[in-house]
Amino acid sequence: MLNRIWLSFFIIAFFSAVATWIGGGDGLVFERMVDALFKMGKVSVEISIGLIGALCFWLGIMKVAEKAGMVDVLAKGLSPLFHKLMPEVPKNHAAFGSITMNLSANLLGLDNAATPLGIKAMHDLQSINPKKDTASNAQILFLVLNTSSVTLFPIAVFVYRAQQGAMSPTDVFIPILIATFSSTLVGLCVVAWVQKLKLANFVVLAYLGSMLALLASLIVYFSSLTAEVLSHQSAVLSNFLIFSFVLLCLSWAFYKKHNVYELFIEGAKQGFEFSISLIPYLLAMLCAIGVFRASGALDIALDGMRQLVTFFNGDTRFVDAMPTAFMQPLSGSGARAMMIETMNMHGADSFAGRLASTVQGSTETTFYVLAVYFGAVGIKHTRHAVACGLSADLAGIVTAIAVCYWFFG
Repeated sequence: MLNRIWLSFFIIAFFSAVATWIGGGDGLVFERMVDALFKMGKVSVEISIGLIGALCFWLGIMKVAEKAGMVDVLAKGLSPLFHKLMPEVPKNHAAFGSITMNLSANLLGLDNAATPLGIKAMHDLQSINPKKDTASNAQILFLVLNTSSVTLFPIAVFVYRAQQGAMSPTDVFIPILIATFSSTLVGLCVVAWVQKLKLANFVVLAYLGSMLALLASLIVYFSSLTAEVLSHQSAVLSNFLIFSFVLLCLSWAFYKKHNVYELFIEGAKQGFEFSISLIPYLLAMLCAIGVFRASGALDIALDGMRQLVTFFNGDTRFVDAMPTAFMQPLSGSGARAMMIETMNMHGADSFAGRLASTVQGSTETTFYVLAVYFGAVGIKHTRHAVACGLSADLAGIVTAIAVCYWFFG
């Protein structure tokens, strides 16, 4: 999938440039495309090098949280919910442990831990799947919850915003939180509707009620503020919660008798390697996107969307962030590159830059997760998994657009 998407950027860019040259007489279009290749190559390295400090810090904090057992605590808290949502899985089955550990790691933004735990959960669910080549109800629900990607602290988005010069990199925290909760709730409800799950029981209602209460409290509080105060309060609350999380991780690990400093250093060492390893992926996607834009193809697509929105008397500012939204279900690296390119083109604190960041933090890459998790256990027939996953993606994107107009208007 990613191979075809990446190649299509260059092919479409070439034919768009030829049309611009022959039809519009613009012979400099190829010069702009070549310049874009060199420019994006330089930008890729600058971004990766600029990420080192922030990534070292946050990977250090996440290592402390992981070793302190915060994932285990979250897993125990989520376990009763999944006993009700997956009735075909025997009570006390090993799958529940893997599922809750995976989703707990996702909640804390521990992507490196979440993926192997997710594959383990799929294998555990596959062991009780009567049709080995067809996704079971439990496997589909688990996949959709992964693609909706509830992440309490989307650190990667904050890091990229800081690197791109945002005045307050965390000002999108509350919008992301609202959007990601929305995508998860919609994904869960759609799967429950298709699978005829009974959500009307005390345990499920208690969890869903808590999520809705949190969303409602945020909405009620921020609805009473003016646009300027709302943006300021969002940044203040975001920074307070993030620093509180850092302090909680460190204090918890210290309470558990861990050497907090050494754990932090152990995790921080991975930051340099991770930053450098990003260069080839960023280089590939940013060069493809840079050529696509320089050829005029991206502007043609976005102008067409603007005209459609204008026809219905809508505000067109959200259109510039839509490349990230369109890429998000298909490719995580592609969506990340689109977000960076949007911030680079329009500014990290522009409406488009903030919306692209919010979209990036609201959902996961549906087709990537589906390919990895189902491929790991040999699932060929995905049933309603794709439709349900894309429903969650759509809910997250629509909510991200609405909440960004609300917060950053």
